[in-house]
Amino acid sequence: MDTRLQARFEVRARIIKALGHPTRLFIVDELSRGRRCVCELTEMIGADMSTVSKHLSVLRNAGIIRDDKQGAQVYYTLRVPCIMSFFGCVESVLETTAKEQLALAR
Repeated sequence: MDTRLQARFEVRARIIKALGHPTRLFIVDELSRGRRCVCELTEMIGADMSTVSKHLSVLRNAGIIRDDKQGAQVYYTLRVPCIMSFFGCVESVLETTAKEQLALAR
């Protein structure tokens, strides 16, 4: 694999790694419904604000979400709503795997 192709896969892996935590998956799913402030996400997740802020930072640094400061509040939105297509793909993998396991059990 040449260096350019390797770099492309490394960047992809960074994005996928950013999604590799249940809390961050929840945040992305929630932001697909509209913008949220840190306080709303903190309440929904049930964790302290510093933990939620760290998760948001990972997603922001990966380019998945963006922030918008308005007064004392910071609001987050999905930067790339197409990420939800990835979620659909994950659900297809789960469904296919379940069907295959069910077929083996018969």
